Amino acid sequence: MYYKIQKRTNELLAKGNITDKYSRIVDIVLFILIILNIAAVCLESVNQIGIKYKEAFNNFELFSVIVFSIEYILRIWSSPFRKDLGEVSNLIKRLRYIFSFTGLIDFLAIIPSILPYFFGGLDLRWLRVLRLLRLLKISNYSSALEDFFSAIKEDWRSFSAAMYLMLIALFLSSSLMYIAEHEAQPDKFSSIPETMWWGLITLTTVGYGDVSPITPLGKVIGALTAIMGVCTVALLTGIVASAFANQRSRRTAIFEAEINQALSDGIISDDEALKIETLRKELNLSPEHSKTVMDILSEKKL
Repeated sequence: MYYKIQKRTNELLAKGNITDKYSRIVDIVLFILIILNIAAVCLESVNQIGIKYKEAFNNFELFSVIVFSIEYILRIWSSPFRKDLGEVSNLIKRLRYIFSFTGLIDFLAIIPSILPYFFGGLDLRWLRVLRLLRLLKISNYSSALEDFFSAIKEDWRSFSAAMYLMLIALFLSSSLMYIAEHEAQPDKFSSIPETMWWGLITLTTVGYGDVSPITPLGKVIGALTAIMGVCTVALLTGIVASAFANQRSRRTAIFEAEINQALSDGIISDDEALKIETLRKELNLSPEHSKTVMDILSEKKL
């Protein structure tokens, strides 16, 4: 009975299964609570609203901390039934969850509200802003961040090469601009590290306008820096986009290979269909995409 409850708890807290009504309800409730917390933190920073509804905000925060704390404890307790943590002992699985990205985010979501109770004499108002980290708890229900880091990791050599070029451009442009503008604007270009603020803002094509060259040579360097910025930013953007496209292509290829294997005898059994559906969710492919691939491959087999 104990293990059944533990297993069911893990199922309820895992990403909702479309066939599991209660798991979906838990996901929706926690998702809404996270969004309401973000809204509360933002509204609380408005003096008029924060002062007028201070008690309501405090009560909602207490309720949220209790819910998130219970969720965190239950996730640790039910970790032994998480297959994604590997085939290891229960203790290792719990530790893997605690020190995983989602585990750390779950912990950081509650600690800013708990610390003031232990260090009430200190000014810890800045910790309240850290409650915005609860927005990252959505990663428990979305694989967006995982997909991003996975895509970057798979194409890390190209990404690191582009970042290297960006650093070269930053140091080169900042050094040259310091030489050109230091005498004319010693307050704004007082050193190379100080000039790097201008270099970074120009290379990323943001251009706040708070610091700008006034000498002819400085303007030429600024123009060349802007051109380099367009090239490097476009290169980084293209690499990230390409990494995402390659990742999706690999996932589709894996999915197609699984369907082809299931269709080898001309019929997809219930077990094979369940395996395909499980793989689809693991690869984060949409049901529509899955159906299209399956229809195309089925027609080819006929």
